[in-house]
Amino acid sequence: MKINNETKVGILVIVGLTLLILGFNFLKGNDLLNRQTKLYAVFSDLGTLQKSNPVKINGLEVGTVYDFKEIDKDLSGIIITINMKRDVNIPKNSVATIESDLLGPSFIVIAKGNATEFLKNGDTLHTDKYSSLLGSVTAQVNPTLGKMRESLDSLKLVMSSVNKIFDPNTKGNLQSIIANLMISTAYLKELLNTQTGALAQSLNNISSVTGNLKNNNDKVDSVLTNVETATRKLADLNIEEALANVKSTMNELKATIEKANSKDGSLGLLLNDKELYRNLNNALISVETLLDDVRVHPKRYVNLSVFGKKDKTGPLTSPQAKDSVIIQKK
Repeated sequence: MKINNETKVGILVIVGLTLLILGFNFLKGNDLLNRQTKLYAVFSDLGTLQKSNPVKINGLEVGTVYDFKEIDKDLSGIIITINMKRDVNIPKNSVATIESDLLGPSFIVIAKGNATEFLKNGDTLHTDKYSSLLGSVTAQVNPTLGKMRESLDSLKLVMSSVNKIFDPNTKGNLQSIIANLMISTAYLKELLNTQTGALAQSLNNISSVTGNLKNNNDKVDSVLTNVETATRKLADLNIEEALANVKSTMNELKATIEKANSKDGSLGLLLNDKELYRNLNNALISVETLLDDVRVHPKRYVNLSVFGKKDKTGPLTSPQAKDSVIIQKK
């Protein structure tokens, strides 16, 4: 069977119109191939809300705005048709509001209620009559305005403090401080000069010292080895035994000193008895006098004369000088 040209044209027109309708609805967010749940909401002011704008629950997009329709000619209310794209349970006491970002499009937010019964296809949502674009914007701007007021109050306090600070005396002090800072900066610049600054000289000295250490590394190692050997020998010594010997010696010395201080022993009597000291001193003087007498008058004690001449000088009564000589009379 041959199809004439008119039939082919008609089929193409029908297919084209069908694709156009499906594409238009797809761009609007409507899927004509799937049966969707429609909900309704009534608002007195739509603000900037447009068709195909999203409908959200807890931030998740669950549908789109499908159509607008006025209630009457006085525009006492506007009915919004919502196409639900997700199969979600929405309690009957849920409330729909229009929200808007400052830089983004408006959208409908459904705040879920706590009812046990859920909305069905064709039901109408409760709406917040106070919710509007102005209210949404005001709610977002109010925190910023509050922060701006706080900032302005802080700025006023700062400016007041600055005005109090910058009196004539304070200005003079600030000028003096700035002058001192300039002097300090110049000194610091001179200090940090890479050629003549004190810091550069110090760094050069440090570099010289480290160079010397590097050149004498073998000597340093030898010194460290000797120190290590000495410390090892010192650690090997029996310190406890040496301390014990010192303690024993100190005890013996203490006992000797105690005996010397005691009057029971000879040394104690000699040190503590004044009478014995005087007698011993007198005895030593007498012995010394006798020895000097023997030295000065030897003939009195040893007579080597052939004829036997008698020494007529008297005995000494006190010690004499070592080189003294008694001249005898004939």
